[in-house]
Amino acid sequence: MSSEGFLKEMQTIGEKFLLKLQKLPKADPVEIVSFCVVLLFIVTVLLLMIIACSCCCYSCCSCDGRPDHRRRKIQVRPVAH
Repeated sequence: MSSEGFLKEMQTIGEKFLLKLQKLPKADPVEIVSFCVVLLFIVTVLLLMIIACSCCCYSCCSCDGRPDHRRRKIQVRPVAH
């Protein structure tokens, strides 16, 4: 998908969302609740993605750009007698 097509699709979604928000005060209570549930689901998924990415980055990079060598497993070999 080209970036131009992607931007057009995002603009279309944004316009639909704005239209839905404008019609929300006059909507039925069921429609308001269902819209809030969908919105809550989207926010939850985005929040969980941010948390997962930040935890992965933290364990991998230690947030200072260098790998954390303390977490690396060290193989222990038996002592030969």
